[in-house]
Amino acid sequence: MKIDKKLLQRSNGQCELCGSEHNLSVYKVAPENHSGNEIVVCKSCLSQIEHPDTMEGHHWRCLNDSMWSEVPAVQVMAWRLLHRLNKKGETWAQDLLDMLYLDEETQVWAEATGEGNQEDAIVHKDSNGAVLQNGDAVVLIKDLKVAGAGFTAKRGTAVRRISLVADNPGQIEGRVEGQQIIILTKYVKKI
Repeated sequence: MKIDKKLLQRSNGQCELCGSEHNLSVYKVAPENHSGNEIVVCKSCLSQIEHPDTMEGHHWRCLNDSMWSEVPAVQVMAWRLLHRLNKKGETWAQDLLDMLYLDEETQVWAEATGEGNQEDAIVHKDSNGAVLQNGDAVVLIKDLKVAGAGFTAKRGTAVRRISLVADNPGQIEGRVEGQQIIILTKYVKKI
């Protein structure tokens, strides 16, 4: 879609999310019947918006600036993207969401697609019910046979810089004895 002159002028010829000046196009923020729903995005942002499973947390640090845009459609996209990133375990995204203020009408628009619905949030908890985050350190509370690796991960072993399994609240990933393994959260305690 060709970019309208007014839209290009408003965006200063840049992606309104990350600031890139290359491969720009127009993105319509859903629902499309909402007035003023067009924003200028670059190819990289567009690809990650349309394919949320490919979102790169580092790329979206730009939302720290773009969430303060005066353009409601940009605010809505920043809010939605921060919720997606938060669900993927990017803890900094929650910090930005805590700072972001949307007026009532813009908030309703942001929530119109169901994005940010807390019922959908996956929460990983250890054996004591403590919430786990990406990068946390845990300790094993039980000896665990590691299938296919030929060793047993011993109780008391510290696992540092864990990763959360995005679609399963009962699993985390971590490195034990030099091997990346999946560990059930019911067998770990947060340090």
